[in-house]
Amino acid sequence: MAKQGSIEKNNRRRKLTKRAENKRRALKKIIISKTTPIEERIMATLKLAEMPRNSSATRIRNRCLLTGRPRGYHRKFGLSRIALRDLGSLGLIPGIIKSSW
Repeated sequence: MAKQGSIEKNNRRRKLTKRAENKRRALKKIIISKTTPIEERIMATLKLAEMPRNSSATRIRNRCLLTGRPRGYHRKFGLSRIALRDLGSLGLIPGIIKSSW
């Protein structure tokens, strides 16, 4: 089980990212656009730099829903490889069976 603080920190990052998503997208659109004046693009860059770092989507870490484990994460199921194998062996995930040959 992962530290509870690490899990909560990641959840706070998700909430902050969700709130700032539209503002970040608008600023990036201004920065990328070649038709906007250079002064306006610089101001947009400064405003983007002033925003909290944790509002960026790249700061979010994928974690297992059951254990909070950050490594060996499967996107399709939202579980780590260990939790996926345990639940698959028990038959709790439809379509997943433990292979044996």
